[in-house]
Amino acid sequence: MDTIKNIIFDYGNVIFTIDFNRAQQSFSELGIKNVESFFAHKGHSPIFDQFEQGFISPAQFRDSIRAVAGISSLTDAEIDHAWNSLLIGVPEPNHDLLLKAKKKYRTFLLSNNNEIHYNSIIDYLKREHNLESNAHFFEKDYYSHLMKMRKPNPEIFEFVLKEHQLNPAETLFIDDSPQHLKTAAELGLHTHLLLPEESLESYLYGSGLLTE
Repeated sequence: MDTIKNIIFDYGNVIFTIDFNRAQQSFSELGIKNVESFFAHKGHSPIFDQFEQGFISPAQFRDSIRAVAGISSLTDAEIDHAWNSLLIGVPEPNHDLLLKAKKKYRTFLLSNNNEIHYNSIIDYLKREHNLESNAHFFEKDYYSHLMKMRKPNPEIFEFVLKEHQLNPAETLFIDDSPQHLKTAAELGLHTHLLLPEESLESYLYGSGLLTE
């Protein structure tokens, strides 16, 4: 870790806890069949990729959910509630950890996100943490739906590296998705898969990236 000068953080289940099972349950309750193939951590319907890249609007996303469920009467609020049900929150130490990391490294956020989740997260940060956004914690925070590209496609990594003149050999990428890490590693970045049983705190201190 002595060579690391830059850290790129994923958001979901690295900084902010999410629960895919809750969204699956909520979608099932809306009337969606075969929900495990429709929406899951490692694979899902193309509409989610399109939404995460900002290629479809929230209205188009909601209409797609109505079509898949076969229930045209589903309200926007019902769909948003189901979709946002996977959003849990930020565990107690994580914001402090990010501030500590920012003092020692150049830090960045690279999140596959979408307009509905992003707005809900911003509301959460304002309500629970008195924060306007995540910008305070990073040199720059990036969201796929605003960039029109998403992980694991290489161009999103290449953009961040080029934009900030980061040397991949000096850059660590932390994510909970193996498919995202695979692309980062192919581009020469150091990577770490944050497992469900592992906290960001335990990894940063256990690896020596942060010290007391």
